[in-house]
Amino acid sequence: MTRWKDKVALVTGGRSGIGAAIAACLAEKGVRVFTAQRGKDAVNEAIEADFLRPQEPEHVIGEVIRRAGRLDMLVNNAGLMREGTALETSVEDWTDTLQLNLTAPFMLIKHALPHLIEAKGGIVNIGSIEGLGSNPRHPAYCASKGGIHALTRAIAVDHGADDVRCNAIAPGWIDTELNTAFVESLGDPAAFRAEIGSLHPVGRTGKPEEIGALARWLLSDEAAFVTGQVWTVDGGRMSKLSLP
Repeated sequence: MTRWKDKVALVTGGRSGIGAAIAACLAEKGVRVFTAQRGKDAVNEAIEADFLRPQEPEHVIGEVIRRAGRLDMLVNNAGLMREGTALETSVEDWTDTLQLNLTAPFMLIKHALPHLIEAKGGIVNIGSIEGLGSNPRHPAYCASKGGIHALTRAIAVDHGADDVRCNAIAPGWIDTELNTAFVESLGDPAAFRAEIGSLHPVGRTGKPEEIGALARWLLSDEAAFVTGQVWTVDGGRMSKLSLP
């Protein structure tokens, strides 16, 4: 049985979308949840942060420790996607994407590890099926998500003996507020939903709380022998071959 009482979690980008769902899944078990992102969070204890600034990860971890005195769980969820082929992608877009999606999670882990080792805690990194395959015009995003999957394995290998586990979740199409707004902006949202639903063997796209539920399990005592894994949550999309 997982003992959630008195546990403290940090979820980056936890104000909306997948991050908010993960925060809610943890909070309903009694975990004290901090979120870190630009702007305020009306639900959880928030730390305003811009992870494009290199010094931000150390500041955010320090603020959690200052307020709560401990850290048991780290969820690296904040992310950035800028579209463009390699020819169209500027060095600034490449650098910003890698900074937010890969370097900031590494630095958050680095500064969190002393506290996670003390707590025998856990890390969940939010990757993507685009760390396994690629949609068009996403070279920077795909590189960053492939990197976060590899970083997950490296942290698990180096710190398993410290009783710190590290896993990643690779979501497919999830009905976040951002994705829903995109679909609604199209000329025929219903047709698009039917088309994208057909890509998935389960016949639909995913829900943020389905990612939240897996993240919570990965951070629980029930997953004590689970580390270094990338969990694909995509309704079977990556398993489905296109028709000849």
